[in-house]
Amino acid sequence: MPFGNIGIGGLILILIIALIIFGPSKLPELGRAFGRTLSEFKTATREMVNGSDDKDKDAKDSDKGVLPANGEAPAKLSIVEKSNG
Repeated sequence: MPFGNIGIGGLILILIIALIIFGPSKLPELGRAFGRTLSEFKTATREMVNGSDDKDKDAKDSDKGVLPANGEAPAKLSIVEKSNG
């Protein structure tokens, strides 16, 4: 169950307390608001995770042309001739 250590009895107790505090007319509105908030949180979390994956990929792609830190050149260098045209 996604509620961790809260069982069915605990959920029923929470619903009864909410019913007493807010009344039966406010519960559907509160449920909708909670659902929207949870949905927005999941969407934002998903966007953050996907955004960090894109940044990692961009960083790896940009490192391809960088020489090693020890100062040694790679074994094979490609030389591009500039034409005086």
